[in-house]
Amino acid sequence: MSDGPASVRGPSWDERSTAVLLPSATALAATWDDPLVERLGSLLALEARRKGVHVVLAPNLNLHRSPLGGRHFECFSEDPELTGRIGAALVRGIQAHVVAATAKHYVANDSETDRLTVNVRVGARALREVYLAPFEAAVAADVRFVMAGYNAVDGATMTANPLLSDPLRSEWGFDGVVVSDWGAARTTLDTARAGLDLVMPGPDGPGAGAGARRGGGTPRAARRRRQGAASAEAGRLARRAGPAPPRTPAYWFGHGLGYTTWAYEELTGPPAVRAGESFTVRVRLRNTVRAPAARSSRYIWPGPAPHWNTPSGGSRDTRWSTPARERR
Repeated sequence: MSDGPASVRGPSWDERSTAVLLPSATALAATWDDPLVERLGSLLALEARRKGVHVVLAPNLNLHRSPLGGRHFECFSEDPELTGRIGAALVRGIQAHVVAATAKHYVANDSETDRLTVNVRVGARALREVYLAPFEAAVAADVRFVMAGYNAVDGATMTANPLLSDPLRSEWGFDGVVVSDWGAARTTLDTARAGLDLVMPGPDGPGAGAGARRGGGTPRAARRRRQGAASAEAGRLARRAGPAPPRTPAYWFGHGLGYTTWAYEELTGPPAVRAGESFTVRVRLRNTVRAPAARSSRYIWPGPAPHWNTPSGGSRDTRWSTPARERR
């Protein structure tokens, strides 16, 4: 598994392992362009396969319910219909390349205040038509993973909430894996009974399951289902994935992505480029790309002047190069 949705971090926190950075999810939703977002989902999937990742922890289907929401820039919108449409498009794009997508954070995990412990009290109609609707759209798009959030809804934490069974499995027919957010599972028995399949980060803590086996409080069928769901999904991905895609220009451009996506350390080019002109940039792997300069009256100096930024709460740290100097 790897963090998303703005990029694919990969298995390490090494800053030398760079990644493609997408615009924020809010910007993607503002396009109202399902086919475009589906293509960007394909890009995330190809990045995931390049990094040896099987499951991308995206999309984030929570809603913009408050301007103080600290992770709203990785959510799509305040509208459940738009969020569902764009989220489903991203799911289709990711999973078209045999990488599993994850609809998160199920459900009503929209507030930053006490985000880890808040108990959301919401009426049945609002829950169904507003908060659950984007997840229903993701399940209809055959999303393979659903992540249960930290929060509680109507008194029960989401990792042990009846909503994991109904409507998620019984009504919508979700047959994938329900995974907890990192550290969100507080107990063993309640989560197993509710339908949680995989506790993260694992294997220590409540997900170890030793207490449940000793206590005998979890029905055997529930234990088998939660073990079997994760194993079956892992096997399905392994059988279909095949080898990682090659890191060559022909492959990436052949998939209609239109730009290189492999890691690079340095850019070299002319010392100055007049806006509106074209210039050639050579990356470390000795590939040449033609790139138009921005249409403005400024000069730009391409080159490494890196700084650090974190584009989303669960995403990787991202380094991009800024012009070393800019003058009018």
